[in-house]
Amino acid sequence: MWETFRYTGNAARVIFGAGTLSQVSAEIRNLGASRALVLSTPNQRRDAEKLAVQIGELAVGVFSNAAMHTPVDVTMQAIAQFDKVGADCIVAIGGGSTIGLGKAIAYRNNAPQLVVATTYAGSEVTPILGQTENGVKTTVRAPSILPETVIYDPELTYGLPVAMSVTSGLNAIAHAVEGLYAQDRNPVASMMAVEGISALKRALPAVRLKPDDGAARADALYGSWLCGVVLGAVGMALHHKLCHTIGGSFDLPHAETHAILLPHTVAYTEKAVSQLLSPVAAIFNTPTAGKGLHDFAVGLGAPLRLSDYGLTPADLDKAVSLATTNPYWNPRPLETKPLRELLQRAWEGASPE
Repeated sequence: MWETFRYTGNAARVIFGAGTLSQVSAEIRNLGASRALVLSTPNQRRDAEKLAVQIGELAVGVFSNAAMHTPVDVTMQAIAQFDKVGADCIVAIGGGSTIGLGKAIAYRNNAPQLVVATTYAGSEVTPILGQTENGVKTTVRAPSILPETVIYDPELTYGLPVAMSVTSGLNAIAHAVEGLYAQDRNPVASMMAVEGISALKRALPAVRLKPDDGAARADALYGSWLCGVVLGAVGMALHHKLCHTIGGSFDLPHAETHAILLPHTVAYTEKAVSQLLSPVAAIFNTPTAGKGLHDFAVGLGAPLRLSDYGLTPADLDKAVSLATTNPYWNPRPLETKPLRELLQRAWEGASPE
């Protein structure tokens, strides 16, 4: 029996399937818009320009300077271009950095958003924005942040590099795992979490073996969507606090940071709520969820060491201090010594147990 719970669904229109990129123009009109500013990172500028050509007169410009951790100064540059070209909506094509920029713009001017997701970030279905200013990453939640429409076209992920597919997929799994022990967890979000983790557990090894496996790519995108819904439906805990702290303060790559920390943060929390994480252990057929996630990451060739990204032991001390200042709720309280030990293992690439 479940105790009393609350579930709030985030109403986004989802278009899923191979070839659905062709529906961008119709979906812009469905938003009641006709002047789209297309967003991307510098690396995906060609994709953004190609999409702008595809939608023709509905595109009024391309802004391709989206960056990790959504720097506020970049957001203000994009808003200046949005205003200059007289845009009335946003089309973001890409992963978390581009999606974050679109959300940051909409948070400030309430522009409708259409996202064409090309990674497994999941943030496209959440009303949550993480942004960085003066080296500090903060998180806000508001209805205007949630994109109105998301297009998932698995064909757009065929060329996603395997390494990026792996870290992006592990990032998505992190959303679902934390949803299982969230303070406001509920049976609907938990059901989606287990299904999302299971789909990515099936998909990522297959993608690693054959990057253009259409069925595996669709499964991974499906799983990441469900994990993203969980992220938007319930609160996050220690794992996301540490990732935001380390990523925002030391400019570490977002997905890689999630991939490295996940087994360690789960092992830390699992000591307090092993029963809530038993579905994860079962998915990976291991005694504990922390071990299952670690073994899965090793098998995928995922990054394992924070030290590979330039962090020093002194940085770990600073990260603990930042994480324990205004900490997120967590089933196991945040304690300085165990947290420092957690980060040391992640820094070395050791097993979480």
